[in-house]
Amino acid sequence: MKRFIQIGAVVVLGSVLGSACVLADVRGDVGRGDVGASGETPAGSSSSVYRQGNTWVQEIKGTLGNAKVIKVSTDAGSVRVTGSDRGDIAYTLRKKVYSGTEETARKRFEQFKISAWTVGETATFRGSCESQNGRTSADFDIQAPRSVTVVYVRTDGGGVAVSNIAGRADLQTEGGSIEMDKIGSSIVAETSGGPINVGSAGADVKVDTSGGSITIRSANGMVRADTSGGSIEVGTIKAAAILNTAGGSIRAQEIGGNLEAETAGGNLDIGDVWGTAKLSTAGGSIRLNSASGRVDADSAGGSIRLMQLKAGARAQTAAGSIYVEFIGPRSAFSESRLETTAGDIIVMLPSNLGVNVRAGIEMATGHRIRSDFAELKITSEGGEYPGGPREIFAEGALNGGGPLLKAQTTIGNIEFRKRK
Repeated sequence: MKRFIQIGAVVVLGSVLGSACVLADVRGDVGRGDVGASGETPAGSSSSVYRQGNTWVQEIKGTLGNAKVIKVSTDAGSVRVTGSDRGDIAYTLRKKVYSGTEETARKRFEQFKISAWTVGETATFRGSCESQNGRTSADFDIQAPRSVTVVYVRTDGGGVAVSNIAGRADLQTEGGSIEMDKIGSSIVAETSGGPINVGSAGADVKVDTSGGSITIRSANGMVRADTSGGSIEVGTIKAAAILNTAGGSIRAQEIGGNLEAETAGGNLDIGDVWGTAKLSTAGGSIRLNSASGRVDADSAGGSIRLMQLKAGARAQTAAGSIYVEFIGPRSAFSESRLETTAGDIIVMLPSNLGVNVRAGIEMATGHRIRSDFAELKITSEGGEYPGGPREIFAEGALNGGGPLLKAQTTIGNIEFRKRK
């Protein structure tokens, strides 16, 4: 037997821009909230119609039994799911119509249909609309038990917000912001246009936006964040992270594993990385506070500042200064290369680090190589010009030698300083 249900146990929010909407049909057993095809208020719920400014609103409130899985899909509209201590599921649906008369508004309310049902431990909501001629929208606000294991949302247009659930969140919108906080397990979220904000997540996080910023305060798993245009900012991440933006800055406070961060245009400001770091910008500066693994840093035009490095590094910029601080230990240091076309290079080294140094300034007029280490031999080529020699080189083995450390600038000074 075919059954129809309107509104139910989870969040399907439909902001429908259509004059004709079709009520989805459901086969088989269903939970509380059954209604017929006429669009009447679900059994056990209450409904009221009132005016709010220039908008008519139909507000429907009701409850459903407990469910572990919440699924929401709608052609358009915003969705909010909030976990709480309650044992059942409560919903509030507000349909909104921009209409002059209540009679016209009620007709449009009837055209917007949402079905909801429960099967086993799964509560499902669906909203559908065939045409796009009207000015109708709907907002879903769902209160669910915090013990929910999965929240699954798909909307063709509207914001999505999920918070305070023990399980995972799988969210997608074709246009709108996504907000998440206190998610006990993993997160997968995607929007075709809008920002993504994550408070805390108990496991891995994978987020993607075609145009908007991304913010993740904390995650107990790996993070993958991609945006086609916007900044990325992350706080404390307990595992590895991959951060990519086609245009915007990247900031990270602490990464518990390896880090890959790349931007097509913007600065990189990175805190502490407990692993390797691959940092790249097509136009901007790079700053790293510390890293326990090897660091690779590339900038098409900007300064590079890498501090408290336990392993080796490769730093290259087309135009800008380079500052690198190596702290050892000796066993972790590996071959390193620092290179800039136009800018100074400053290298901080522990007094006991074993390393072979090779440095050079290609156009040395007016520039020099300075060293706190007596083992470095500084030479020049090209004769004495009014501004100094044409090329300057430095080479030597510090503390018995070790992996190669090469520093090269076309125009600029080079300094090797003892770290205190």
